[in-house]
Amino acid sequence: MQKPLAAFIRLAAAPCVLLMLSNASAAQPSPEDRYIAARDAAIAKITKLYADKKDDEAFKAAESLRADLLAKLAPIVAEPGRKGFGTAKLNLDALSKGDMGFGLLDGVRFDAELGDNGEKAGQNGRDGKYVEPKSHIIVTTQSMFERWLRAHKDWWGKKLKNVPQQIGAALKDESFYTQAISTDAAVVNFNELPIAKPASATSAFAMLGGRTQDAVPEAAGEIFVSALANGKVYVAYGSIKPKVEVPACLAIKADYDKKADKAADDLQSKRIDRKAYDKFGDLRQKGEDAYKKCFTERAPQQPSFAEATRQAQALLAEAMGK
Repeated sequence: MQKPLAAFIRLAAAPCVLLMLSNASAAQPSPEDRYIAARDAAIAKITKLYADKKDDEAFKAAESLRADLLAKLAPIVAEPGRKGFGTAKLNLDALSKGDMGFGLLDGVRFDAELGDNGEKAGQNGRDGKYVEPKSHIIVTTQSMFERWLRAHKDWWGKKLKNVPQQIGAALKDESFYTQAISTDAAVVNFNELPIAKPASATSAFAMLGGRTQDAVPEAAGEIFVSALANGKVYVAYGSIKPKVEVPACLAIKADYDKKADKAADDLQSKRIDRKAYDKFGDLRQKGEDAYKKCFTERAPQQPSFAEATRQAQALLAEAMGK
């Protein structure tokens, strides 16, 4: 009777062992979980060092931590290099809360080796000015992107418009590009560009844009493209030549600015009172709105618009490694 009993005990114990192994496996954090935990720990450390006025120590530590984060993230994203682009970098510019460049999209970034003028990027050019890369490519996973969206739901506070929480809507919204790639200047969306969706992509989007720290740009000199494909999100942006301009639209904005200047001068000179001045509303904002509306309507008729579309299609192909 002992042998059958022993066999029964072993058979009964087997499912328990399998269940324990399954639970242990389920409890293990995923590579993405480990990256996020390491990133958050790095942010806490660097933020504290700067708060304690240990700037030199914080700078050195940040360099080391960024290298470690890239080493954790690169295998997750698993993207090869791109011809004409440098080696992969971590897209996060800052690891200290409150710093410019904090909160960018978690992803690997490839910067173009050449600048807009054809000179080598990352150094001073012939004119003595620093040569910025002509374009940039950022790649992340869909699940990492969704994490980032949730974290940025109220990034600018609940009273301001933030990034939409759906991937498709986010990739078409200028607030996404501002928060994900450009914290020192707001990205302005002038027009959607009619690119063809790559066969491997679930969705793709391209827009003609610019950046501003104050007034709306007088020309659209950048393109922004994105795509969702095979569980990854591709985002790329870069300068274009020629820029897209619509002089007739600038004239509309200039007219509003002239009216705004006159109203302000009349108020200061007491030719009108505050009540009369307030009736005009924000003339400069009205001018910017009218300018953007005009630009959106008329830009597609410009030869430069078709060229911008061609360059956007090419950049998206580069971003997706095609």
